[in-house]
Amino acid sequence: MKTIALFADVQNLYYTVRQAHGCHFNYNALWQEVAARGQIVEAYAYAIDRGDAKQQGFQQILRNLGFTVKLKPYIQRSDGSAKGDWDVGITLDVIEAAARVDEIVLASGDGDFDQLLERARLRFGTRSLVYGVPGLTAQALLRAADDYRPIEGTLLLRH
Repeated sequence: MKTIALFADVQNLYYTVRQAHGCHFNYNALWQEVAARGQIVEAYAYAIDRGDAKQQGFQQILRNLGFTVKLKPYIQRSDGSAKGDWDVGITLDVIEAAARVDEIVLASGDGDFDQLLERARLRFGTRSLVYGVPGLTAQALLRAADDYRPIEGTLLLRH
C-alpha cells in the first residue's frame, strides 16, 4: 500500500477558500480522499495560535481527524501588519517526510512550495499531489506537482 504524508497549510486554505467560495474547507473530506489513495503515515496541519476558544476547538477537530497540529504564535507588528508564516516549517517537514513516504499531499496554493515539490521528486523520487483553490493556486505549484485536485464540491463546508 502506498504511504502518504499529508500537509495542510491552514492559513492558506482558510483565506483562499473564503475568498473563492465564501465558506470553509472540509478537512474531514480531505482526510477521506487522501486515505482512499493509500496509508496516511504522517499528517500535519500548520496554524497560527491566537489563543481564542473557537480556534482551539477547530484545532482539536484537526487532532481528532489524525493531524498533528503545529502552532505558531500570532504576532502583531507595530505597523499594524501581522506575521504568521509556516513556509519554512512546512518545507523542513516535507523534505524529511519525502525520504520516508511514496507521496506528499500538500493542501496549499502557495507558489513558494514549487521548488520544494521538485526537490522531493528529484532527491527521493517522491510523487506529489496538491489540493488548491482553482484560480488561487500558483501556476508554478501546479507545474511542480505530479497531480492536482481542485478544492470544490465535497471539499467545501457550506453552512
